[in-house]
Amino acid sequence: MAKYRGQLPQLGDGLFATDGGLETTLIFDEGIELPSFAAFVLLDSDEGRAVLRKYFRSYGAIAARHGMGIVLESPTWRANRDWGARLGHSRESLDRLNREAIGLLVELRGEMEAGGKEPVVISGNIGPRGDGYSVSVRMSSAEAESYHRQQIETFAQTEADMVAAFTLNHVDEATGIARAARAFGMPVALSFTVETDGRLPDGQTLREAIEATDDATTGSAAYYMVNCAHPTHLEDALAEGGEWLSRLRGVRANASRKSHKELDEASALDAGDPRELGSQYADLQRMLPFLSVVGGCCGTDQRHVDAICKALTRG
Repeated sequence: MAKYRGQLPQLGDGLFATDGGLETTLIFDEGIELPSFAAFVLLDSDEGRAVLRKYFRSYGAIAARHGMGIVLESPTWRANRDWGARLGHSRESLDRLNREAIGLLVELRGEMEAGGKEPVVISGNIGPRGDGYSVSVRMSSAEAESYHRQQIETFAQTEADMVAAFTLNHVDEATGIARAARAFGMPVALSFTVETDGRLPDGQTLREAIEATDDATTGSAAYYMVNCAHPTHLEDALAEGGEWLSRLRGVRANASRKSHKELDEASALDAGDPRELGSQYADLQRMLPFLSVVGGCCGTDQRHVDAICKALTRG
């Protein structure tokens, strides 16, 4: 049975950590091959599961050190139908791997909550159908609801407390995911990505995207996030203010200030400056009164998330 599905603790007043750039850490720091950026393939071996346990435990230790809860995102960002098919996985295989991903996090939650007082939330992670950096695959909201339904239904049958969709680049896909999550009684966090100008890859402003998704779904998302963008890319978008900022509770920023195009073309990892990134999160905290979930995305690792947590807790 899911532990926090009925009441997500990160909707309260506390701060929650999450992890950093899982895929970039494994590829560039650990030297692990991830075809199509798919970390879920590691679930198919004892060695791969050991890598994932070590990875998540390191972030659990960071959260505990700073007195924060943690949201554990399953390594399933690519474990949907189209990406799975590219890697030779059937619907049945993806169902199994999505379940095993949550099972691994349930195991880790038992360890983490036994050793501390702060809650550990388990989130079934969903990625976009296409490339998160471009709107090359655009669906209607009805198509998106149908497409993502399988993975969300699988998560609903596990001990996952919620689902979270990351690197979304247009409103219709976010709307479809929110509707599918509601159909299965799953709280959902929707995370958009933005370009260096603070706009989604299709040109829409972050404010417009959040308000349009809320309007189309009667505000059914538990909260919104931004990921795979540097904090400086958000400055203009957040500076305009407004009630919509109360819906934006999470940030998972890149270490690099580079654009999505530059990151795609880069042959080396840009890890930026962890301390500077922590300071920039403190600036974001002043602009986002309800910020409650913080972590990293491309190029970030334990150093960055530790610096972020330290800056926000002053500890």
